[in-house]
Amino acid sequence: QVTLVESGGGLVQAGGSLRLSCAASGRTFSSYAMGWFRQAPGKEREFVAAISSSGSGTAYKDSVKGRFTISRDNAENTVALQMNSLKPEDTAAYYCTAGRGFFSVRMSTHYDYWGQGTQVTVSS
Repeated sequence: QVTLVESGGGLVQAGGSLRLSCAASGRTFSSYAMGWFRQAPGKEREFVAAISSSGSGTAYKDSVKGRFTISRDNAENTVALQMNSLKPEDTAAYYCTAGRGFFSVRMSTHYDYWGQGTQVTVSS
C-alpha cells in the first residue's frame, strides 16, 4: 500500500515557476515508477511526466518538454515536478501517482495509487 500526498500548488503569473512535491508512504517506494497527471475543469485527466523507479528514465507530455522536470529521491520517498515558464493552459489540478514498471506510463490505467491532487493556477 502506498499513500501519496501532494504539495506546492498555488497561484502564479504566466512565465513564473512552481515546484510540486509528492511525499509517499511505504517501504516499497523505490520499486514504483512515479507519474504526474493533471486535470483541468471540463477536461479529461492527462499525462504530464513520469520517472522510472531508479530515476534513470523519464517521459514527458510534448507540451511541457523543456519547461517541466520530474525528479525523485528514493531515500526521502519523494518525487518532485519543477515547472518553469508556466502558461495559463497549465492551469489544472495536478496528481501524483505510482505504478509498477515503465512500459505504459503515459496511460492512467498503468498506475495503482493516486494522491488527492494540488491545484495550480496560472494567470495571464
